[in-house]
Amino acid sequence: MRYGMVIDLKRCIGCYGCQLSCKAENGTPPGVFFARVLKQEEGTYPTVNMLFLPVLCNHCEEPACVDACPTGASFIWEDGTVDIDPDQCVGCRSCMMACPYGNRYINDKPQHYFAQGQTAFEQARTGRHQTEVVMKCNFCRDRVQAGQDPACVANCPTSARIFGDLDDSSSIVSRLIKERAGFTLHPEMATKPCVYYLPT
Repeated sequence: MRYGMVIDLKRCIGCYGCQLSCKAENGTPPGVFFARVLKQEEGTYPTVNMLFLPVLCNHCEEPACVDACPTGASFIWEDGTVDIDPDQCVGCRSCMMACPYGNRYINDKPQHYFAQGQTAFEQARTGRHQTEVVMKCNFCRDRVQAGQDPACVANCPTSARIFGDLDDSSSIVSRLIKERAGFTLHPEMATKPCVYYLPT
């Protein structure tokens, strides 16, 4: 069992549904987005295209972040998911510097969105996160263990994200990667990402 994700760039419309649902599910502090959508214009007038690239933790098979962690706070679950134990994290940011994808964040101080303080929603969702530690996507581990897809997958209106077992050759993610020449970001880093992209 090795969980992974396939993102179909032909289907992604850059609606930010994944980013917003991830934010709501994980209750991340201001400025922290486990799922992001990068946008870029391509071409010249009048033939201009907008390109969308959804990014998240790649849950690499050979994660540089885990190797760089001096306390063992960054680790790999038996299902291949890369995670962080906040009780062991000392906030040294070594893993952040080691990650070639920039998908780790430091929760360095209590923050809130409004000048008058935290709303009831913020207290319920963001209050559970420890400060002075690094945080990242964990493929919505609680949801997956309950038999659900990660929030970004479940809330994608165009079904551009597919989640499954990369070790199962008959799974939809494995078939899509093979049939549509799925690729990873920065393969030259030799981290063996478990998030694949299908070309447009």
